[in-house]
Parts: sequence; structure tokens; C-alpha cells
Amino acid sequence: MTRKQEWTVGVELVEDGGRTEAEARLKTGATTYTGHGTARCNPSDRDVPAIGDELAAGRAMKDLAGKLMREADREMEAAGADTVPRRTGPGYGWPEAVS
Repeated sequence: MTRKQEWTVGVELVEDGGRTEAEARLKTGATTYTGHGTARCNPSDRDVPAIGDELAAGRAMKDLAGKLMREADREMEAAGADTVPRRTGPGYGWPEAVS
């Protein structure tokens, strides 16, 4: 069976005084999920608004992705799926640096 859907993601950015706030919204038709992200310019760095936009938007989309994955996990468990694997420990970086 072929099934086709289109989900829309929109990102709104607001920059004020070296701080950028982003809100990413996913509309599935039935539900809307929202993720948030922020970025700030270090006072000693040159202000490049595009970098703040990219960081804040990326963080908002990462937050949105996490919410979507947690919702999928809950729905799989409710449908009787076996235990959903949970990550333990750091997912990136140097594991030996985290105790």
C-alpha cells in the first residue's frame, strides 16, 4: 500500500541585541509540534546575524526532532511494540570525558 503525506516545517527567527530566538513548527495535518532554540553572540566576537540564525534554527529543529521521536516512542509502546531502546550516556563527544 502506498501512502503519501506532506508535512510542513516553518521556522521563525527573531534577533535582538546579539541574541537569536528560533521556533520551528511541524504541521502534520492532525498535530502541530514545536521546537525552540536560541543563540547569542559573544560580546567579544564580530556580530554575524546569519550564524546566529543558523545556530538557533538548528537547535530549534533538533528540539523538534527530539519531541517527534519521543512521541513515536510513546505510540510504539502503546501499540505493544517491544521495549524501545533508550540511549544511555553521551551520544557524541568523548565518552571517557564524561563519568
